Amino acid sequence: MEKQVILTAEGLKKLEDELEYLKTTKRREISEKIKLALSFGDLSENSEYDEAKNDQAQMEHRIMQLENMLKNVQVIDESSIDTTVVSIGSKVKVLDIEFDDEVEYSIVGSTETNPMENKISDESPVGQALLGAKVGDTVIAHVPSGAELQFKILEISK
Repeated sequence: MEKQVILTAEGLKKLEDELEYLKTTKRREISEKIKLALSFGDLSENSEYDEAKNDQAQMEHRIMQLENMLKNVQVIDESSIDTTVVSIGSKVKVLDIEFDDEVEYSIVGSTETNPMENKISDESPVGQALLGAKVGDTVIAHVPSGAELQFKILEISK
């Protein structure tokens, strides 16, 4: 059985938009590249053709991935997010105890993870440590480097 993909409404829209772009614009672009490369003649030494076919294979693989994800999607109902406990869909303001620094994380499903936007997966060490915590709790995340990160939960919101 396929793994269920947990997304926010925003994450679902991003995947749907990417799929639409790949199926329309990108497919057309790659098709044009292939036609152009074929016009160069001899395929045995035609790197443009090989590159275009490789791009096509990668794109079709991504389309298949997206379609499979969208078949098994569960969208988080933001109105049902409980702000008394950290869950997927929560925004969590924490105090990083070691660095005495406040950080806000959004807990998302693994397909929406984006560390640059502080969107962390529920499956990541920090995400797992935060899940189920309440305001005032201190949690410890065991990260792959072997370090232990301590966070105090300051605020939970939608």
